[in-house]
Amino acid sequence: MYKYKIMNLKGRYPNILGHEEAFQSAVLLPLVDLNDQLCLLFEKRSDNLPHQPGEISFPGGGIEPDDANPMQAAVRETCEELGLSPKNIEVIAPLDIMVSPFNLIIYPFIAVIDNYVNVKPSPDEVAEAFYVPLDFFVNYQPMYKKLPLAVAYSEDFPYEMIPHGRNYPFRKGYLPQFFYLWEDRVIWGLTARIINHFITLITDPT
Repeated sequence: MYKYKIMNLKGRYPNILGHEEAFQSAVLLPLVDLNDQLCLLFEKRSDNLPHQPGEISFPGGGIEPDDANPMQAAVRETCEELGLSPKNIEVIAPLDIMVSPFNLIIYPFIAVIDNYVNVKPSPDEVAEAFYVPLDFFVNYQPMYKKLPLAVAYSEDFPYEMIPHGRNYPFRKGYLPQFFYLWEDRVIWGLTARIINHFITLITDPT
């Protein structure tokens, strides 16, 4: 009936456009019961890592071809970084997928670690693991800033082929930035944005 296989698309599950070119990673937001207080576990990344050394983050990393799905990747990476077994981790639910303008897609999941004594950080990747009470984030109003994003033409960009050329009115973009100050630590960037999303979900009165 059709020259092209249009009808074969029926029932197709949509993905994120351009996902093949993006670096895809998955992270866990680990909840831990610490002395009868529910806490979020964070890592301070090793200073020897090539990417984001010394930054505060959640456990996680790149999705590998052998991973069945992003959730499995998040659990695998968490086990490698924190010396855990998958049986120590109960994944509760996925959070919203984050698409960064820096060619990065992040799949976050909220999970529970059965016992904090099982956490034994790998020194090659993790300088330290620390815990912050969930109540802190629920009650804390983070600093919020907008980081403007601008379009820059490459030397070979064919701007003469688009209306208005170099003066094309691109939409103005920005990257939301949240800053949580916990003791002597600053939690910011993509990690803070995921936290803010999670806190909004669990405190929304609707």
